[in-house]
Amino acid sequence: MASDGATIRYATREDVPTILSLVHELAAYENATSSVHATHQSLLETLSFFSPNPDNPSSSPTFTPGYAKTLLVTAPEGQVAGMALYFHNYSTWRGAPGIYLEDLFVKPEFRKKGYGKALIQELAREVVRIGGGRLEWSCLDWNTPSLEFYESLGARQMKEWIGLRVDGDALVKLAGSK
Repeated sequence: MASDGATIRYATREDVPTILSLVHELAAYENATSSVHATHQSLLETLSFFSPNPDNPSSSPTFTPGYAKTLLVTAPEGQVAGMALYFHNYSTWRGAPGIYLEDLFVKPEFRKKGYGKALIQELAREVVRIGGGRLEWSCLDWNTPSLEFYESLGARQMKEWIGLRVDGDALVKLAGSK
């Protein structure tokens, strides 16, 4: 729960248009709109969605199969203000699961209301609930406001680790090499 009565909930299949819109808004913020290849269909096929149990609404959450989950924060007036899209990972050194936050985005008009912090706190609770060892994410080096925000929450930059990626044609080439 954010400080002004906003609510946080798991996304359902019906939220896909909202998630896709938030992905596009995040890409625009990061000056990377041409990098978004996600579609309504690809999100339907790859995300895990909350599946409420109508017979027992207070039961533990169940999810459809998928690779990542999304938390949505809804402002008191009912508009979705932001999201945290994440997936579970595993640390061999800790011998424990964790969560990787792929995207955290709060719409500009809802920033500075505690929504981003509330989403990250919810993810921290999930890590603790699963007996996990860490919550981690990446941030662009030029995004000073976000870096300062994350550090205010107790996050520390992992400067000794270098992020690496293989994608696009290089991924196809690597997969085909013997």
